[in-house]
Amino acid sequence: MKVINTELDGLKLLEPTVYEDSRGFFLESYNSRKFNELLGLDCSFVQDNHSQSNKGVLRGLHYQLNNPQGKLVRVVRGEIFDVAVDIRKDSDTFGQWFGVLLSAQNKQQLWVPKGFAHGFLVVSDEAEVLYKTSDFYVPGDEHSILWDDCDIGIQWPQLDVDLILSDKDRAGKAFKQATLL
Repeated sequence: MKVINTELDGLKLLEPTVYEDSRGFFLESYNSRKFNELLGLDCSFVQDNHSQSNKGVLRGLHYQLNNPQGKLVRVVRGEIFDVAVDIRKDSDTFGQWFGVLLSAQNKQQLWVPKGFAHGFLVVSDEAEVLYKTSDFYVPGDEHSILWDDCDIGIQWPQLDVDLILSDKDRAGKAFKQATLL
């Protein structure tokens, strides 16, 4: 596995070693020992999530305040524009964002450590996203920052369809009004 540092402290892009031949491919999507050694962590995952969404679905920007989650995100079908926003007030990159295209084709994964809000936009006709979390989902602890907050300024890809958001995501808070870590 190759680990690529991003400009945001702790946020990493992971490229697995892929073995391809006439039968198809094989890759190790997760190995606890390698993951923790390569990233210098002591992280264990407690929950796996799997979502399916259609083109134009935007999920996020989500985070938990009292039970922050690290997330290891990958796409097994389709393509998404995956985004993480640093919400750690004491961080040098506080308020900055990083976005990357994750797809079944490129097989990359994004490690989103605790202290980041996370979201994604489906850019293919359909996408399935799998992600591991380092803490359990607690419905009453979930918070949302507006996906189009002008203070963050995320440059989402332009699509030929209208965006589809949940009521919860439409009601997200502005970055300056959100309770952050």
